[in-house]
Amino acid sequence: MNEKKKARLRRAAKTRVNIREKATVRLCVHRTPRHIYAQIISANGATVLATASTVEADLRTEATGNVNAATKVGQLIAERAKAAGVTKVAFDRSGFKYHGRVKALADAARENGLEF
Repeated sequence: MNEKKKARLRRAAKTRVNIREKATVRLCVHRTPRHIYAQIISANGATVLATASTVEADLRTEATGNVNAATKVGQLIAERAKAAGVTKVAFDRSGFKYHGRVKALADAARENGLEF
């Protein structure tokens, strides 16, 4: 494993420990060069309450690895979280920089009713 990925995983582990101590529901984001994924995970980490990603057929019609696609995923995850009864979450960016697609997803989720 290269040094860059090790550093990202170290940052992710540190963040997840802090979120686990607070015992809150978390919005977990993962990105690859081609897709972006978001999950709402329960406070104990045992169940996934809602998911959204660019792999879904609805979002795959256009480009999937850009800021516009991340914005759509953010809107979709916020809608599904509200349907599951979740309004307040902790943002787990999985060690990725809060920039670009991760930021676009977070901003779209906030605009559509999620608080974090």
